[in-house]
Amino acid sequence: MQVSSHLTPTTIQTQRQLTSMSDPPAQYFTILYFASAATYTQKASERFPSPMTLADLFRRLEKSYPGIGEKVLTSCLFTINLEYVDGNEDALRSTVIKEDDEVAIIPPVSSG
Repeated sequence: MQVSSHLTPTTIQTQRQLTSMSDPPAQYFTILYFASAATYTQKASERFPSPMTLADLFRRLEKSYPGIGEKVLTSCLFTINLEYVDGNEDALRSTVIKEDDEVAIIPPVSSG
């Protein structure tokens, strides 16, 4: 799996601007969807109540978008506030997304 070097903090900032996301309301966080994740959800972003573990977020996404776990999330990278998060089971259960955090779901991207 190759990840494009084009997915940088600048790219995430551009995504914020394109979706006209203002600051999330109190006790919420923002999730940004890129590439196939955006296609699958038909959204560039959305907000969820916090706090929530990554595992809880993935369960919620699966409930809202049946099949997203197997078809999209299993091959993605994830960031919280521009810091990559390990996608292993322990990290999913122990990583807590807090108020005002920004989560990005970044599917693999080919470059050439």
